[in-house]
Amino acid sequence: MRLTRKLTLALACAILAVLGVNGFIRVHQKAGLFEVELRRDAQVLGRTVAGAAAWIWRTVGESTARELVENANERQSEASVRWVWLGAPAGSARGPDVPRERIGPLAAGTAHSIRWRAPAASAESLYTYYSLAIPLPDRAIEIRESLEAERAYVRQTIVGGVVTTGVLVFLCATVTVIIGAAFVGRPVRRLVDQARRVGRGDLSTRLFVRQRDEIGELAAETNTMCDRLAETRRRLEDETLARIAALEQLRHADRLTTVGKLAAGLAHEIGTPLNVITGHAQLIADEYPPDGSAHENALIIAQQAERVASIIRQLLDFARQRSPQPTHHNLVALVRKTAALLTALAHKHGVSFEVDAPDEDVWARVDPAQMQQALTNLVVNGIHAMPEGGTLRLRVAQRSVRPPLDHGGSPGEYHCLEVLDWGVGIHPDHLARVFEPFFTTKDVGEGTGLGLSVSYGIVREHGGWIGVDSAPGRGSRFSIFLPLEPTT
Repeated sequence: MRLTRKLTLALACAILAVLGVNGFIRVHQKAGLFEVELRRDAQVLGRTVAGAAAWIWRTVGESTARELVENANERQSEASVRWVWLGAPAGSARGPDVPRERIGPLAAGTAHSIRWRAPAASAESLYTYYSLAIPLPDRAIEIRESLEAERAYVRQTIVGGVVTTGVLVFLCATVTVIIGAAFVGRPVRRLVDQARRVGRGDLSTRLFVRQRDEIGELAAETNTMCDRLAETRRRLEDETLARIAALEQLRHADRLTTVGKLAAGLAHEIGTPLNVITGHAQLIADEYPPDGSAHENALIIAQQAERVASIIRQLLDFARQRSPQPTHHNLVALVRKTAALLTALAHKHGVSFEVDAPDEDVWARVDPAQMQQALTNLVVNGIHAMPEGGTLRLRVAQRSVRPPLDHGGSPGEYHCLEVLDWGVGIHPDHLARVFEPFFTTKDVGEGTGLGLSVSYGIVREHGGWIGVDSAPGRGSRFSIFLPLEPTT
């Protein structure tokens, strides 16, 4: 509203200046015209009375001429008419009210008007002296008209001008305040509030100003600026997240490389002793009768050694990092084959499979052995996540998704292999670590923590990624996303 007040004050000052100058000129002009009219009326009256008095003086006598002048004075209510002697001493009853030297010389039949204020008078008067055309040149007619009417007229004109100016200024100021508040004050305040919101980082609010002027254009440009800033912020956030994800991916790859080297070394070092243990345990089992404790203990030793050997083989597979050999393969057949291979393990844990796949074939370029290994690891984790048993669903579908930032790429259609369980779920604090090597929440002896890491690496080498959606007590959903490929 400060700008509105300034505009109002400037307009009021301009109106006051214009009307003040105009009023002064008009008052001055009207006062001059008023005095001119008084002079003209006085001269006409003086000429008439003087001419009649001069004629009567010549024909009848001076006394009759004086009576004429006195009778004319009685008939005039606005002017005072006197017969004066211009040569009479100062202060004489017959002398003029205006000093003789101020009147100046008067030729016969001429008039002279002058403004003069008598010592006892409260205001100036207009004195008009008209010389009589008779043998005595010092005889004249004095006509005195008060200028109080002129002063009253001037005062009335000034008061009227002031009132008119005040009313006009008030109306203009009121209209200016209303228009300024509607078209300047409120829009500018909204622009200021928007600028403060932008300064605080809030780019979600937009201005809606219907004015088609500079303020409306500024509001539109402000909205455009907010859109560009929001887009820039989103782009920066995406780039920042992508950099963070890439850094995490590099760290993860570095950990995988380190673990792979360690696994290869350990596998070779442990492999030979395990073979010796397995062989001697088998020899002991063969030497003792099957119903003896020694035979049973030897079999236990052999089974556990085989389990360790299986883990070593997983470590070797993890360490070798064999590149995939992709071929056109039917994903529906791959899922059904994986479910068939793991049916016995699932029944052992009270879990049944439900395969949700389309009737037609779904083709993709994958290494079937590696992709089956990745899918198997996810299915086994799902079986272990349901200690109370239940139904584990495998689904083949096509999804329209946006790849994660660390993967890159534009949104589009992808093949999706989903493994859904209704088990214990994953705690939110563990979701970010589920693909780390040797990270597991299972009890000791139930898992190595390599399954998800291996699956993650396999899917990444196929140009896809694995998505996880889980909550404690509500189960988990692991989704393998693979790029679409033309079928053969």
